[in-house]
Amino acid sequence: MNKIIKKPFRYSYDGIVYWLIGINILVFAAGALLGRDVWNTLAYQLSMIPARIIRDKNIWTFITYMFMHGNFTHILFNMLGLFIFGLHVERQMGSKEFLLFYLLTGALAGVFSFVYYYLFGNPVVFLMGASGALYAVMLAYAVFFPDSIIYIWGILPLRAPILVLVYTLIALFSSIRMPNSGVAHLTHLAGFAFGWIYFSIRFGISPWRRLTRR
Repeated sequence: MNKIIKKPFRYSYDGIVYWLIGINILVFAAGALLGRDVWNTLAYQLSMIPARIIRDKNIWTFITYMFMHGNFTHILFNMLGLFIFGLHVERQMGSKEFLLFYLLTGALAGVFSFVYYYLFGNPVVFLMGASGALYAVMLAYAVFFPDSIIYIWGILPLRAPILVLVYTLIALFSSIRMPNSGVAHLTHLAGFAFGWIYFSIRFGISPWRRLTRR
């Protein structure tokens, strides 16, 4: 079993990040340009709604929720982050590994959110967005390139591990202070956590050692 879990894919670079961004933009554009009825249908069919998963068994939404975004700002920042960090991570991992990493961490973040919102939150909330998977990608970038410098607003230089830590602390703080804000901060944290677990199990790499250069 351990050999199967750790068996590597044959390396290839196929531009999966561009495909993911394109699919997200097409889904968003369909909802934005074809009218409110189309938007409502897409939101109902693709978003993850905990109560509906229990009722209708539409478990595919653990994947499709990642391709649904609520507004232009939501998709803009998610796709910008996927472009900036995802391209480097895909080149490092290879396209097949990256696609598995992206979809698995995003889906597991969705499962975590489903359990939390069904048991403790709003079971009819519409959960959508690529942020869970994106947080995992950001962690991967920092693990692979711990000395990389990223300029916030083009001015403030931060090492990649510090940036990831800041984003994670923001999500953690927001989940505690604003649990009903409408933003699934716990999904962000879950994506980060499952990305961490993925590196530990699949690659046998300690993210902590990479991030702290120990």
